[in-house]
Amino acid sequence: MHHQSEEMTRCIETCLACYKECLSMAMTHCLEMGGEHTKPDHFRLMMACAEMCRSSAHFMLLGTPHHKHTCRECAEICRECAADCERIGDMESCVDACRRCAESCEKMAA
Repeated sequence: MHHQSEEMTRCIETCLACYKECLSMAMTHCLEMGGEHTKPDHFRLMMACAEMCRSSAHFMLLGTPHHKHTCRECAEICRECAADCERIGDMESCVDACRRCAESCEKMAA
């Protein structure tokens, strides 16, 4: 029987929190703001980040060692998303969630 470490449990929770934050921010704040917030590259990045966070959490919940691969990619996408959200501005909660997730996923990928 697979048992999750405390670190993995925290990473799953962090990934799911980032998934919720990115998806919610994109679907509410970004769509309402328009302009830079809804340009295709930014909006696609937010959707990719949300999905990668959800997928990484899923892989860890499955207990597969492949979670190291998804976590590595998740960290990379989260860092990119955080930087882009910071560049656009007025998305600090998303920036923070992405940075927390990237840090947690980098540890899980090691």
